[in-house]
Amino acid sequence: MEEAEPMDPQKIILYPVMTEVTSRLIEAENKLVFVASLNAGKEDIKRAVEELYQVKVREVNLAVTRKGKKKAFVRLEPEYSAADVAIKLGIL
Repeated sequence: MEEAEPMDPQKIILYPVMTEVTSRLIEAENKLVFVASLNAGKEDIKRAVEELYQVKVREVNLAVTRKGKKKAFVRLEPEYSAADVAIKLGIL
């Protein structure tokens, strides 16, 4: 199978999610939460977050909400701070 053309990071990561729960994830687990493109996989999301925010991603978990939005729970490597990224994004 031919390797698909990598998607544009701006089209993969649609916007960050900021709620009380996600602010706790930032502090407790060094995780950021984004709404991502429905056809983006874990590797696409990892690459996009690393490219857009100059961080290293440890893992990505995905969940599709009842409203049909894909949420990406992105855990950063310990040397990167999710809080710093959130501040840069203006969500913290």
